[in-house]
Amino acid sequence: MRERYGPQRSLPLSAIAVLALAIMVSFVGLAGCLERGDDEAHGQDDADPAPVGSYRQDMRDFVQNISAWAKGQREGFVIIPQNGHQLMTANGLANGTPVSEYLGAIDGVGREDLFYGYEEDNKPTPEVQSEGMVPFMDIAKGNGVRVLAIDYCSGMANMDDSYAKNAAKGYISFAADHRDLDNIPAYPAKPYNVNSNNITSLAEAKNFLYIINPGAFADKAAFLCALRATDYDVIVMDLYFDDEPLTVSEIASLKTKANGGSRLVVSYMSIGEAEDYRYYWQPGWKDRKPTWLDHENPDWEGNYKVRYWDPAWQSLIYGNDDSYLEKILSAGFDGVYLDIIDAFEYYEESEGS
Repeated sequence: MRERYGPQRSLPLSAIAVLALAIMVSFVGLAGCLERGDDEAHGQDDADPAPVGSYRQDMRDFVQNISAWAKGQREGFVIIPQNGHQLMTANGLANGTPVSEYLGAIDGVGREDLFYGYEEDNKPTPEVQSEGMVPFMDIAKGNGVRVLAIDYCSGMANMDDSYAKNAAKGYISFAADHRDLDNIPAYPAKPYNVNSNNITSLAEAKNFLYIINPGAFADKAAFLCALRATDYDVIVMDLYFDDEPLTVSEIASLKTKANGGSRLVVSYMSIGEAEDYRYYWQPGWKDRKPTWLDHENPDWEGNYKVRYWDPAWQSLIYGNDDSYLEKILSAGFDGVYLDIIDAFEYYEESEGS
């Protein structure tokens, strides 16, 4: 199976960069929409001109439209964006006005590195960073949006501390001892807050497993068997194994916990970057890019920035029978976990440079 590089996150910003970003965000909140720069600044001379508007609002619209389309196909389908928590308020600040349309479109929000892993795996996240993220998580919680926290830590003491800190805040969490998310942690032996309840909505879940790179397993049968043997309330995983999509019957077989309770199975999908190992990728794109395809991410080989507001990119993601999201729905997943929501930061920073 082609190697997955694990979930992505922005590198910690320096104090100067944080100050600059805060000033820029405040300006956006007061002045309205930003006008995007020309295509050459984005690395592609022959692209269609980017529309005028806020990069953040474009991402909100993208997520909201994904949600509306998916829930129109299947009532109760779960939508969980990861990171990009600044989208929850109008000005991107914790004291800003919550954006009700966005919060109403999502069922959960994933947040990496809340208490461990922001600067280095298995190291506590600096308090200043945690204290900057927690208020947004509380906005989500206060608006009926479930918080799924992912800390990157190992060892009993740190993992216990991660689970305890998140539980005290009312978040469900997963302490990942591999950032590649390629294993089921041996500790704890049973999921935190294990239960035999039937989980029919994200609001009922008390824990979750995040595993999107099954390449360490001998084969698909071993991978699926290992998942069936767990008692997690929610499994976040990939649609594909060895470049082949999992079948309806295979996904259905994962919807019962080992203890007999039902659970939710949610598919990972990146919407802020394109991945050259996905079914939609065409080899010719490296010589002549489609209008929406931008630079390769220097930190993640095979992952490319995308102009996510471009209708051509969005049509690959949702809205038709050939879209990525339709494949997820057709396989029987209960929801979708949207990654690279914070792609707006790349374009804001590019425009500001």
